[in-house]
Amino acid sequence: MNWANRLTVSRFFLALVFVVAMSLDCRYGHTVAFIVFLIAGLTDYADGEIARRFSLISDFGKLMDPLMDKILIASAFICLIPVHAIPPWAVVVVVSREFAITGLRLLALSKGRVLAAESLGKHKTFWQITTVIFFLLLLALSEIKGYETNGAPAWFHSIWNGAGPVLVAVTVILTLLSGFGYLWKNHTVIDLE
Repeated sequence: MNWANRLTVSRFFLALVFVVAMSLDCRYGHTVAFIVFLIAGLTDYADGEIARRFSLISDFGKLMDPLMDKILIASAFICLIPVHAIPPWAVVVVVSREFAITGLRLLALSKGRVLAAESLGKHKTFWQITTVIFFLLLLALSEIKGYETNGAPAWFHSIWNGAGPVLVAVTVILTLLSGFGYLWKNHTVIDLE
């Protein structure tokens, strides 16, 4: 358990803190969730840098790093449903894709293969994170300014209802493309015999 892998595992606990912060009905819950999500994102960057720089790349890291990303992203997308940031159908698409790819990776692992993340998957992750940060930032600003989301000024609703759906659309499209591409490229892992 090197430092890169410890940072990877820490993302699971940060995801738990994130969910609790989003679920609490308190004044700065969304702000705390926003900060925790940013910290989790930094650990994702840091564990990769440490692993590459100090040659600590391991099969554990190749499997668990994307898995922790999926747990964090799925938690964030699910928690953004009640605040009407992301529609439930989009969350189902994102979470289903993540479960499917994780299942494929576990199947490959049972056959002695480790499937690493790919370029399009990394772009998908970037847009997923950007979408989550966008909504969390607006929610945090509304808390700091002291107004309810429904009573927010026009600029807030303009940004939320204008850029929000575009980010969700881009995220869903990349999620589907990367998922189908990954399944197609690694279809030999699925042994139907």
